[in-house]
Amino acid sequence: QGVLVPGLGTFAVFHEQINGTEEVYVVRRPVFQLDMDLSCLRELVFPTVMMPDDIEIMPLDYWQLSQTNSLPPDMVRGCVEETILLYSFQLRDRQHPTFAFENIGILSCQDNVLCMQFHCSCIAGLESRDTWVALLLT
Repeated sequence: QGVLVPGLGTFAVFHEQINGTEEVYVVRRPVFQLDMDLSCLRELVFPTVMMPDDIEIMPLDYWQLSQTNSLPPDMVRGCVEETILLYSFQLRDRQHPTFAFENIGILSCQDNVLCMQFHCSCIAGLESRDTWVALLLT
């Protein structure tokens, strides 16, 4: 399943099969597909991520998010929208801030390359059996 954060992109987890020399590994790994206004991304390069067609993409659940911080869903939605808008303005102005997602990873821009770096703990939490394979792939 994937989650669409409007104006930013889609986070998803999918199974990937890797053929090793002695074994076939099937690991769950996180991906992020950027979906920002291209005018914000002038002169920036970002990796193209292909999401498998069978992944169900759901919109960000502001109500569930509001339950974690005791704020009303409308206020949470406004905060998310304003934060993404601020981030896009900073990218447009050639500032390169990092965007941290707690327990997930960091969206950063280095040498004009915008990419998502997932925390090792996030990957390990998704894949307990073949953690090292998943870490190497991600």
